[in-house]
Amino acid sequence: MLLHSQKIIQEISAATKLNEALTILVKKIKAEIATDACSVYLKDSESDQYFLAAADGFNPELIGKLRIGKDHGLVGWIAKHEEAINLQNASDHQCFHNIPETGEESYHGFLGAPIIHYRQVLGVLVTQKQERQKFGMDEMAFFITISSRLGSVIHHFLTEVDFNAQLGDQYSRNIFVQGIPCSPGIAIGTIIMPYMADLQSVPDRITKDIGKEEEFFRAAIVIVKKELQEGSKRISDYLPNEARMLFEAYEMLLESDRLISGTVKRIHTGNWASGALRDTIMELARVFEKMEDPYMAVRAEDIRNIGRHILIHLQGNVRSHGNYPEHTILAASELSLSEIEEVPRDRLAGIICKKGSALSHTSIMARALSIPAVMGLTDLSISYFEDSRVIVDGNQGRIYIEPLPEELAKFQQQIEEERKISNRLEAFRNLPAETKDGIRIPLYANLGVDIQISLPILDIEGVGLYRSEFFFLSRESLPTEDEQYQHYRNLLESFAPRLVTIRTLDIGGDKTLPYFPMKESNPFLGWRGIRVMLDHPEIFLIQLRALLRANAGIENLKVLFPMISRVSEINDTLNLIDRAYNELLEEGMAAAKPQLGAMIEVPSAIFLIPALSRLLDFFSIGTNDLTQYLLAVDRTNPRVMGIYDSLHPAVIKSIYDIVEISHKQNRLVTVCGEMASDPASALLLIGTGVDALSMNPSSIPRIKWAIRNFTKQQAISLLKNSLQMEDAISVHHLLNSVLKDAGLDILVRAS
Repeated sequence: MLLHSQKIIQEISAATKLNEALTILVKKIKAEIATDACSVYLKDSESDQYFLAAADGFNPELIGKLRIGKDHGLVGWIAKHEEAINLQNASDHQCFHNIPETGEESYHGFLGAPIIHYRQVLGVLVTQKQERQKFGMDEMAFFITISSRLGSVIHHFLTEVDFNAQLGDQYSRNIFVQGIPCSPGIAIGTIIMPYMADLQSVPDRITKDIGKEEEFFRAAIVIVKKELQEGSKRISDYLPNEARMLFEAYEMLLESDRLISGTVKRIHTGNWASGALRDTIMELARVFEKMEDPYMAVRAEDIRNIGRHILIHLQGNVRSHGNYPEHTILAASELSLSEIEEVPRDRLAGIICKKGSALSHTSIMARALSIPAVMGLTDLSISYFEDSRVIVDGNQGRIYIEPLPEELAKFQQQIEEERKISNRLEAFRNLPAETKDGIRIPLYANLGVDIQISLPILDIEGVGLYRSEFFFLSRESLPTEDEQYQHYRNLLESFAPRLVTIRTLDIGGDKTLPYFPMKESNPFLGWRGIRVMLDHPEIFLIQLRALLRANAGIENLKVLFPMISRVSEINDTLNLIDRAYNELLEEGMAAAKPQLGAMIEVPSAIFLIPALSRLLDFFSIGTNDLTQYLLAVDRTNPRVMGIYDSLHPAVIKSIYDIVEISHKQNRLVTVCGEMASDPASALLLIGTGVDALSMNPSSIPRIKWAIRNFTKQQAISLLKNSLQMEDAISVHHLLNSVLKDAGLDILVRAS
C-alpha cells in the first residue's frame, strides 16, 4: 500500500491544473483503501476559512462552495491542532459539526490529516467510511504518507497557477515563497519581466546569404558591447569600481574568440545567425557546467545571459525605458547585468530570480545599487505573475505575490519606518558611539565589493573586516602580487591612520572562484578558509607578500585569518609570513609586519583561545558562521532558515565565553558578524564586554543611536537576563521590550 502512495504523488504531480490533481487524488485514495468518501479542503488565506476543493463521495455541487471556519468542525480542529485524527465514530468527537447537505451523517469512521508546507497549514485531507470502525494501521500509514507529501505538491501548484482560472473566486492569490536573501531591504512594486530571448527555442534555418548573416551577428556584438559600455557609464555614480568590473567581465565574454569564431564558423556551414549563436552559447555553457563547481555554474549563467542579449538584437526586440512602471520589480529565471541596467535607476525597486545565489553577478550588482533582491525561488514559476503586485523582503529572502491588505500594510509600515529612521539617523553620524555612562564603543565598517573605498568621508573609526575574497571574485583570474599590493595600499592609505583589518582569502562553503574549481558534497564542513590557503602556499604567499608590502610606511594594517580550528594552522601561517617577510627584505622591497588575528567561528577555536593568544594579537567573532556551526543549520538553505538564529542561548553563551577567555589572555575581541548590525543584539554584545563592533556602514548610525540610550551596566544586566533564558524567542522578546522601554520603538518595528 505504501508503494502505491509514491505512484499517486507522481500522478498528481504530473497534472497540469490543481483541481485536476486533487480530483485524481481523492479518487485514488478512495479506491486504494476502499473507503466511502474522500475530500480535500484548502485554506483561503483572505477569509481564514477552508473550502471544499475536491471530493469523491459527496455532492459534487458543493465543491468550491462549501466553506468551514477555522474553529468549526473536525476540519477546523485538524487545521488548528496540526495533527491527524482517526475516529471510530466522528459524531462522538466534541468538535463534530454536521453539515446536512454533505450527507456525511451516514459516515462514521473518520480519518483526517493536515496538509502542511514549511509550517504553514495549506489544507486538510479527509477520508470517511460508513462503518463504525477506526481505520487500520496500514491504512493510516498510507494516508499520513500521502498527506505529508501533499504540502509541497500543492504549494508547487499554488505558485504556478492563476487561482481565479483554476478554482474560481474561492482562493485569493496570496502567495508566499521562501528563497535566498541576496541584497537587503524591502520593496513593493510590480513584477516586470524583461524580454527574454529563448535560445533553446531558436530553430535551425538554412541561409542563402552567409555574408549577410555574419554581418548581422557582428553588428549585434557591436551593439551589445556599446550598450554595456553606456550602461556602465550611466550608472557609474551608483557603483564602486569593483562592481563596474562586472561589466568589463561581460565585455570580455563578448570578445571571446570561442564565441565569435565559433558562431561565424557555424554560419559558414549554412545555419542562420540565430541558430549558429544558439549552438555556440550552449556549447560554451556546457564547458563550465561540466566542471561541476557552483561558481562555474554561475559563469555558465553569464554566458547564457550574454547569448540572450545578442539574440534580442538579432531578433530586433528591445524594451523601451519608458515601458517600466515607477516601482519595477525585475523578475526572471536568470538576469544579466544588461537587463538590470536597462531599467531606469529611479524605477528599479527590487529584483527576484528563480535561479541564482548571493555569489552571482546579479546579486553583486543588486547590493552595489542597494536594491532588495531575493533569489533561489525554486518553487516559483515567475512567468505566471507578470504585472502582479509583489513584496520583496531582501532581509529574510521572501516574496509575497498579490499580498493580503494586512500583509501589504505591514511592509509599507516597515518601509516608512526605514525612511523615518534614515532621517533621524543623520543627527548621529558625527556623534561618538558612547554609552550614557561615558563608555566609548569603537564602531568599524565591514567592506567588500559592494562598498566603495572612498568611505573615509563617513564617520567610521576604521575597517573591522575587509573581505579580500570579493576582490578575487570580481576577476576572471587570480590577481597578481602587484595588483593586490596596489589594491590593499589604496585601502590602507584611504583610512590612514585608522586601522584596517583585512581578512585573507576566504573561499569555500558558498564562495568559490570561477578559475579555482571546488566541488564537495558538504562544502561548509570541508575545504574552506585557511585550509585552502595552507594547501596552496603559492596563492597564499602572493597575498601575504602584497599585504606586507602595502603596510610598509603606513602600518595601520591588521590581518585576520578565517576558519581557524587548530593551533597548527596558525603556526603554519606564521611560518609563511616570516618567509614572505624575509624574501621581501632580501629583494630590497619595503615591508612591515601587521597585527595578526583569528576569526572565532568554528566551535573548536573557542577552547583553543589560550593557546592561540600566545601566537596572535587579537580575535574577531564571525557570528554568522559561529551560529551556523553551533546550531548545525545551513544558513543558505531555505528549508531551515527559520531555525537559524544568532540569539539562540548557546550562541550568546559562546560569545560570552570567547570574550571572557580572551580578556584573561589580554587579547581584544571584535564582533564582525551580522549580530553587530542589529541594535538590540549590539546591546547584548556590549554586555559581554566585546571591545569593538564591525558592521555594514549603513548600520553604524542606528547602532550609535541605540548605544547612546543605554549605560554599560544596563547592557550587562541585559546579558545576564538573556543567559537565563532557554530559547531565542524569549531573548528576542526581552531585547525588543528593552528598546521599547527606552523609547526606541522605531528600531524594533523596522527590524
